[in-house]
Amino acid sequence: MDDADDGETPEAAANHEDTVLITGASSGIGAATARRFLEAGWTVYATARDRDDVDDLAADGCRTAALDVTDPTQPSAVVDRIVEEAGGIDCLVNNAGFAQRGAIEDVPPRKVRHQFDVNLFGPHRLIRAVLPHMRSGDGGAIVNVSSFFGRISSPGMGVYAGSKVALEAFSDALRGEVADQGVNVVIVEPGPVDTNFEARTRDHLEDVDRSDAYADIYAFYDDAGRLSDAIATTPRAVADVIYNAAETPDPAARYPVGAVARLAVRFRFLPDSWRDSVYQLLRRIA
Repeated sequence: MDDADDGETPEAAANHEDTVLITGASSGIGAATARRFLEAGWTVYATARDRDDVDDLAADGCRTAALDVTDPTQPSAVVDRIVEEAGGIDCLVNNAGFAQRGAIEDVPPRKVRHQFDVNLFGPHRLIRAVLPHMRSGDGGAIVNVSSFFGRISSPGMGVYAGSKVALEAFSDALRGEVADQGVNVVIVEPGPVDTNFEARTRDHLEDVDRSDAYADIYAFYDDAGRLSDAIATTPRAVADVIYNAAETPDPAARYPVGAVARLAVRFRFLPDSWRDSVYQLLRRIA
């Protein structure tokens, strides 16, 4: 945590303002969410693996910390430090994540493990760290940033979708477990967002051996990446949904964000054979 924040007095912490911890705040949705909460007068802890990546948020007024969600000890250490400085945590936004693209056969187990370590086990570490503090205080909100892939999978996105489906299953169970503890659990499901997410996704695909058997799938996603840029929603739009979900006393369980996400949610109600036919058609087009 920033050394500049070490001077928080016990008296100030005892009367803490609303405090939010945001993971993956270096850019995109995370950075926009940090600024949205900051505008509303919250004490914002913006975190990233490298604290230098959130220097601009520190200049805006956020408190910052280095936080690698895959580290076994960092999540609890950061949470304990925030509680010591700010007096509590009222909202956790589990935003850190990435997408591993590739056919199931092509993606090696080490990459599958890393995908789940960031997208599922990372949020789990943060949830376990914050819940005792929320329970002993006035409750709070846990917002897990998923994706429309958390409700529907497709060829070439199975590893990523698997991690998000698992996160949503965790969230559904957690929502019932903590309902009587004053803690709300919300899932936010963006569609394509105007960030560098697509570029990072291509980076994670670089060292995956692309089998010729799935060349059409890779060709489709190479083209779809350019299409998603044209139909993407803004990080601020997602940030507004996250903030409103955190502020609402009785939020919905899920919030799809953007036209693509809302369409995908409906697409899952089609019979499996119909969806499979659509995917095969798209492969032939590619």
